[in-house]
Amino acid sequence: MENATMQTRALSFLLSEDPGRRSRSIGTLVSGEGKLPAGTVLGKVTASAKFVASPDAEVAGKEGAETATCILAYRVDATDQEVEIVVIDCDAEAKLPMLTFHASVDDQAKTDAKIAQLDAVGIRVR
Repeated sequence: MENATMQTRALSFLLSEDPGRRSRSIGTLVSGEGKLPAGTVLGKVTASAKFVASPDAEVAGKEGAETATCILAYRVDATDQEVEIVVIDCDAEAKLPMLTFHASVDDQAKTDAKIAQLDAVGIRVR
């Protein structure tokens, strides 16, 4: 018998959010980002105002995205095309163990920096 692995459920990373869905916004995820689970920490590309997984440092063509600004609410597949997404971008609390970070965020100091960036936009990570 094969074991099945459950994927991250939509919004399972969320502890609380502001009433009336004030914590949510709509955006666009850049094509080529691949399959991202709910709870992925995102940054906004300055030139296009579109989102990508927030890397640790500036990446050519994705300038600005190194600053985490929101969290992906629902899993998406942006492998071959841009995708409209829902993000949590303010007045919310999130569960740290359920967040997914870009592969370059690979140690505690980098994770702490992303948490501080989210805190700056009003998302508390617990």
